[in-house]
Amino acid sequence: MDFQPTADQKQFQELARGFADAEMKPQARAWDEGAIFPVETLRAAAALGFAGIYVGEEFGGAGLTRLDAALIFEELATACPSTAAFLTIHNMASSMIDRFANRDLRARLLPGLMTMERFASYCLTEPGAGSDAAALRTRAVRDGDGYRLSGQKAFISGGGHSDVYVVMARTGEAGAKGISAFVVEAGAPGLSFGKPEAKMGWKSQPTCAVMFDDLRVPASHRLGEEGEGFRIAMMGLDGGRLNIGACSLGGAKGAFEAALAYVKERRQFGKAIAEFQATQFTLADMATALEAARLLLHKAAWLLDAGDPSATSFCAMAKRLATDTGFSVCDQALQLHGGYGYTSDYPVERLLRDLRVHRILEGTNEIMRVIIGRRLLAD
Repeated sequence: MDFQPTADQKQFQELARGFADAEMKPQARAWDEGAIFPVETLRAAAALGFAGIYVGEEFGGAGLTRLDAALIFEELATACPSTAAFLTIHNMASSMIDRFANRDLRARLLPGLMTMERFASYCLTEPGAGSDAAALRTRAVRDGDGYRLSGQKAFISGGGHSDVYVVMARTGEAGAKGISAFVVEAGAPGLSFGKPEAKMGWKSQPTCAVMFDDLRVPASHRLGEEGEGFRIAMMGLDGGRLNIGACSLGGAKGAFEAALAYVKERRQFGKAIAEFQATQFTLADMATALEAARLLLHKAAWLLDAGDPSATSFCAMAKRLATDTGFSVCDQALQLHGGYGYTSDYPVERLLRDLRVHRILEGTNEIMRVIIGRRLLAD
């Protein structure tokens, strides 16, 4: 085992953190307060290779690993978890196209996705199919050399703004085996969007329902074979869970660093509150929890890169621990700020709001426990 990042990985981390500090951190509060989708900043991130981290190099991707991605997303999220998380979703959808689309579709779509001239969204969740994703009802009916797609997706990040939607739809029997995956492009007749969701956090990325009304999709836009969509979706989610865990660690690290600086400056009872043993114990517990969650996340990423059969279970473990830990550490950072932490003058309240949803999306943490438990009982 080697716990030290390679020289290349250290460069990725430094590049990502430098970008976060210079381009994201100064604007993150304004993005949050104005619900601004920072298109140009995202494109600047793409210019550094952050839009296709584990997409192959043939069409402009960086061709890196899931572990590399975890290192990068953690650093980006120190400044703005909401914006970093949208980048993770774009990366996930783009990688699914890279891995499962035919070559012509990859050649046409991926170059624009790699520069973020075009944005990508992932469409699995429905109003009646959240944790039970295999119960989705969006249907794709074969029609000559294509399909007719009808249904509705809920809580779609980038909805109404993205140019490419990776959509799971039912083409066959009930359950997971009857689901196929498709690529739908913006502007297709029959594609429409709901009103923007008013959210607690994640305000720098638009979220809405995505509707399909007898929308025609060419068969060439199907990913993989009929009936493989659920498997493809879950493979995407293994990496997505690592990414969102990394964003939780990054947001918590940003909050921890803010708290560390604050307790050295804030004085009570004649001395800096950093001198109180209770403060030191809290900081020690926060640092220890973050380090433990990070180690598990990196192990899970390594297993996924290696194609290990236990990777799905470890990705679920890492997602559960990293998102719970990230939120808890951020909450403790806010507590160390006292009343000031509850105001928008300090970043911790925004970081806390952004991190709360990470325990719900990419599979709730309760579903992560189901995945882990099933694996344990199957052995």
